[in-house]
Amino acid sequence: MLDAIPAIDHPRNLIDPGTYRVLLLVLYGAGLRISEALTLTLANVDLDARILCIRESKFYKTRLVPIGSDLSRVLTPYVDGRRGDPDAPLFRSRRGDAITRQNAENAFCRLRVQAGVMRDDGNPRHQPRLHDLRASFAVHRLVSWYRDGADVQRLLPQLSTYLGHVHIAGTQRYLAFTPDLLGEASIRFERYAMEVLS
Repeated sequence: MLDAIPAIDHPRNLIDPGTYRVLLLVLYGAGLRISEALTLTLANVDLDARILCIRESKFYKTRLVPIGSDLSRVLTPYVDGRRGDPDAPLFRSRRGDAITRQNAENAFCRLRVQAGVMRDDGNPRHQPRLHDLRASFAVHRLVSWYRDGADVQRLLPQLSTYLGHVHIAGTQRYLAFTPDLLGEASIRFERYAMEVLS
């Protein structure tokens, strides 16, 4: 999808390709809600500490979201190119104002069509959405923990807190059984069963 971003650029698009690329990487790399990403200001980004400050998001909570070194490397030149008023939106349109959710979602629809990322099961209504990047983040984190041999049950509440959920049930909705996740869970269960039986 990232490779297809330049192909959807047009002078009338309010989001330039560089900004849209960084927005998508932040949504996936930090697991943010689109509303959280679009309300980030320059003051909310601390690249030295590798922290995003999400202010009064869903449920009117503020939380600190640590980011990895890869996302930090993507954000550094982007933020450096936007220095100025610390209260200015991090993601600005070509007009200089904050990008709206509608503009971001419309660009995503054009992007997924251009990149050929579509459901092909005959259901045209339920196509991939911008919000699905957040679910992908959660599933990929879980798969990574399984592969690292981590105690996933102990870490789930931490993932829930990271995502800004009040209850773990909110996080569980994101954890669809993908083939990777199902495979890793099966391997873990098989090891457990072998230990119990031996």
